[in-house]
Amino acid sequence: MNPRSILLAWSLLMTSTFATADAAPGKPDASAELVVGCYTGASCKGIGRYRFDLASGQIQPQPLEVIETDNPSWVALSADGRHLFAVNENGPASADPVGRASSFALAHGQAASRRLSQANSLGDDPAHASVSRDGRYLFVANYSGAQSPGGTLAVLPIDREGRLQAGVQVLSHRASQADRERQMGPHVHAVVPAPDGRYVLAADLGADKVYVYRYDPARSAERPLLAAATASVDLPPASGPRHLLFDASGRHAYLTLEMTGELVVFDYDDGRLHPVQTVAMDPGRRDGNAAAALHLSGDGRFLYASNRGEDNHIAVYEVDAANGRLTAVQRRSTEGRGPREFALSPDGRHVVVANQHSNTLVVIERDPRSGRLGETVQTMEAASPSDVKFVLAR
Repeated sequence: MNPRSILLAWSLLMTSTFATADAAPGKPDASAELVVGCYTGASCKGIGRYRFDLASGQIQPQPLEVIETDNPSWVALSADGRHLFAVNENGPASADPVGRASSFALAHGQAASRRLSQANSLGDDPAHASVSRDGRYLFVANYSGAQSPGGTLAVLPIDREGRLQAGVQVLSHRASQADRERQMGPHVHAVVPAPDGRYVLAADLGADKVYVYRYDPARSAERPLLAAATASVDLPPASGPRHLLFDASGRHAYLTLEMTGELVVFDYDDGRLHPVQTVAMDPGRRDGNAAAALHLSGDGRFLYASNRGEDNHIAVYEVDAANGRLTAVQRRSTEGRGPREFALSPDGRHVVVANQHSNTLVVIERDPRSGRLGETVQTMEAASPSDVKFVLAR
């Protein structure tokens, strides 16, 4: 498949993610499902699968099932929604000191999901993962809380049944050391395929860079990633790049800077990132930032980003359709501490926030026309929620 066809297919997939519930608000029994990862302990055993009522914006408190797995700090879905992947954020401080990634055959309704595989993540404290556009590999960001040897990017093959195979490639970076407490080693925090499927980008909090790799499994299935012609883009010292997001067109990308609480807007073209705008999520705050998650609305008109630390807000921005630049619309409290992740409902009428440190899932109304967040619909107890994602209907 040529790059133009890949981009078109990916855009159609993104559209279909939000299309299933466009008419749902008029149906009182319309529902979706969401999966919630957590840091495991006595109160949480893994990934909860919940029913979400699209009309009311309510999460059914009793999970449809709990998929037992250690510290699933990030979950990712295959393009067809049949397989669920999770990183098990284990490391030297965990009961299980080995970082791992797991895969499951994902059930729907009252059926039970099935564990398919578990593989070594080839690094400590894996915190993010993504599936290649062709479905052949899981890219894992091993954050690693230790400064040495620090975090890595690992490549794990996926077979046709959704099973993870032993890792075939590990890549590491050089730390910036701009912050003597947090950046003495590399800390890969996100690995994201570009929409055209030809490149993979890694945000390294410890290096103050986004690294760009050319994806070429035809050259070598064992070493599918090669440094791109422009191998990286520099971010400000001690800014701490965390999560990266592309728009559906593939012409623009957005990045959270965890340590400074900022967003960077990039123009993107053929493996090259060009920073064009930097926005402070809380313009009056210099300290106490911990920028985290960011997501675009289904129509691409609005961008949302969470800031943790002492802020605990979601910042809302309107996206300029012509150039991708951001204009601030709103700052809205998450009504909890540590909004590590959040998700927009398939119909775009609600946002579900995972407040890790206050042990809650908070559902907030959203106006699809203005992009603004409104009243709180529900606050539900959930132990140390780490990630939340709506599941594609199939």
